[in-house]
Amino acid sequence: MRARLLQTPSQTAGPYVHIGCAPAHAGLDGPFSDLGRTMVSPDTKGERITLTGCIYDGAGAVMKDALVEIWQADAAGLYPGRGEMRGVADPHFTGFGRCACDGESGDFRFETIRPGAVPFHDGRMMAPHVTFWIVARGINTGLHTRMYFPEDDLSAEPLLARIEHRERVGTLVAQKTADGYRFEIRLQGADETVFFDM
Repeated sequence: MRARLLQTPSQTAGPYVHIGCAPAHAGLDGPFSDLGRTMVSPDTKGERITLTGCIYDGAGAVMKDALVEIWQADAAGLYPGRGEMRGVADPHFTGFGRCACDGESGDFRFETIRPGAVPFHDGRMMAPHVTFWIVARGINTGLHTRMYFPEDDLSAEPLLARIEHRERVGTLVAQKTADGYRFEIRLQGADETVFFDM
């Protein structure tokens, strides 16, 4: 009997991921809403920034069908939600964003705030960062990475200290733009972004 109940093989995110996760992007209007589309309100505290970027495949081509999610702390370094034990996060900030990459340019774009520093599991403070999760064709399991800010001192960042090949740390640092930051994500190649097993 057990021989018939084998695990099904994993599959890549197919063409329907946008319909389920970003229905407005897929052209579905009405009662549907894109969870994570709006992260801030007029009452959100902190420095407003725009995060943009692109995802590149192993051949260097822009992936126009990727879906990107981000998680981050508020300006005080507190995570929205019930799991935050250090205090009450800004109720006007969601801490979560979801964006389908643009079908023409491949860009993703988030209107958010600059996050505050948060503690590592051992109490050391981590540099302010934004956590990214990426899913697209050819990716069997979503990829996790982080984006750090170029102005911050990353020399004592506890997670980055675990990266053996120090020259790769730069793949996690965004570039400053006029209204925020740009973060390019490369899935393979010489400048492959560091991904974390989370």
